[in-house]
Amino acid sequence: MKKIKNMKVLILSGGLGTRLSEETALKPKPMVEIGGKPILWHIMKIYSHYGLNEFVILLGYKGHVVKQFFANYFLNQSDVTINTSTGKMNIHNNIKENWNITLIDTGLNTQTGSRIKKAKKYIDNKTFLLTYGDGVGDINIKDTIKFHKQHGKLMTMTSAQPLGRFGSLKTNSNNMVTNFNEKPLGDNSWINAGYFVCEPEVLDYIDDREDIIFEQAPLKNLVKDKQLYTYKHKKFWMPMDTLSDKNKLNKIYNSKKAPWVVWAD
Repeated sequence: MKKIKNMKVLILSGGLGTRLSEETALKPKPMVEIGGKPILWHIMKIYSHYGLNEFVILLGYKGHVVKQFFANYFLNQSDVTINTSTGKMNIHNNIKENWNITLIDTGLNTQTGSRIKKAKKYIDNKTFLLTYGDGVGDINIKDTIKFHKQHGKLMTMTSAQPLGRFGSLKTNSNNMVTNFNEKPLGDNSWINAGYFVCEPEVLDYIDDREDIIFEQAPLKNLVKDKQLYTYKHKKFWMPMDTLSDKNKLNKIYNSKKAPWVVWAD
């Protein structure tokens, strides 16, 4: 597979994660683990699979936890021998990703749009990628970029149809159940799944304030100007919004059949 290069990947990682408070009292939601690694790591691995290794992480709530994770990443992925009297450390082998990560403190209470605007100087006035730090899927990043280039507008949003929360059934006129679907798609609506492809002009739709919610005025104005297209992802996508979501994602990962694990190692 031909790798994609020279695009920055922005990942929103500053929210409070209030609906996942059992996990987020001590760490931000993107650091909640699936299979022993933060969901943020899983998202980065998806992009890295396509040759995208330049990341800009937009920090907010407990951003120091993310910084500490990556500051110690090389050591934590290595086998080491440490001499406690001299402090000398020998690294025997290391399994690491070739990532270049910029970590930006964007403010504790800053809204999503304003966080994105603060990354303007890091994208080099080039096409960039953007997503949320809490959702995984078997999204073909290469195809999203190809679709974006084909329509030629300012933004592509990946959309998905999440599973419904409850089983659905069909009945005949006598109320006999004729079909039952344990996990149907929701109400057939397509929703924002993140995994955006953006031209730098998208940032012009975001005012220089701290309270700009990206999903409100900026996206609505892009729609108004006919500058927003969607790449419809018809396979697996799931956000981690609640403890139940976290448990489901871990169960899927532990099955060794997680659809979003597209990387080889």
